[in-house]
Amino acid sequence: MAKVIIAIHGLRNKPPDSLLAQWWHKSIMEGINNLGVSLQLPKLELVYWADILHDRPLSPDEKDEKSPYFIDEEYIPSRKIKKIRKFIFRKKLVHFLKKMIYSTFLKKDFSLRFPNLSKKFLHNNFDELEVYFNENCETDEQACKRREQINTRLISVLEKHKEDEIMLIAHSMGSVIAFDVLSFLTTDIRISEFITMGAPLGAPFVLSRIARLSKSQLQEHIKLQTPQSVVKHWYNFADIKDSIALDYKLAEDFKPNSYGVKVKDFLVINTYRANGNSNHHKSFGYLRTPEFIKVLIEFINK
Repeated sequence: MAKVIIAIHGLRNKPPDSLLAQWWHKSIMEGINNLGVSLQLPKLELVYWADILHDRPLSPDEKDEKSPYFIDEEYIPSRKIKKIRKFIFRKKLVHFLKKMIYSTFLKKDFSLRFPNLSKKFLHNNFDELEVYFNENCETDEQACKRREQINTRLISVLEKHKEDEIMLIAHSMGSVIAFDVLSFLTTDIRISEFITMGAPLGAPFVLSRIARLSKSQLQEHIKLQTPQSVVKHWYNFADIKDSIALDYKLAEDFKPNSYGVKVKDFLVINTYRANGNSNHHKSFGYLRTPEFIKVLIEFINK
């Protein structure tokens, strides 16, 4: 049985698939080299779906910074490795905000108290999630077709490697897509290691949707748990300053599946910085964190 790494990217338009895959590979290799480890990566296959929602990719040849196709955050190696800080005050603040947000926006059955407000929030901030979460297929058939296309991209790659030992890495919105696929669309493919990075899975509008899908499939019973396809580990990586992954303790939200697989949360330092600005959500920064690399090493060597 061969080992394979399958990756799925997140929000926003992206560079061409080959370039993005190259940058993901470089990010991982940078993390490996930072630890002084000699390691040969198994096959890395990127599930690319940005082209389904965007007319053309970001272009490395675009020099106009005002162009929507300008790449303002390319892969850049980190200058130094930061040690994890305790962030005691920030953790308390995030914990307080989580309790306040959950009590304000979620009912006990995980339905939303203000669904129209959530729709407006998605519309104003996250175009891709707005399309993906659209469930009114009668009035917006195109959005439903796009969601199906996105899911099919991941399913087809998983099917191709169903006889292999799979590590599935999902960044940002990719974690929502992966969770959907593994929980509700193709539960018979075994995933050895499920890796989520900068995941918004704990956001109220995401939890509410997962609960609704669970309820529809489990005959009125809501079950928030690790996808049944995940048979060994679910590791979740979040930077305390990543606003997309504000709820970094997914273990508080999702119960173990029948294999006993429960989320193991890691707080990490995302060192990505470009043009003088930090982006604590960037995939390149997550992929080179020593915490993730150690999990990767264990997967490869076991």
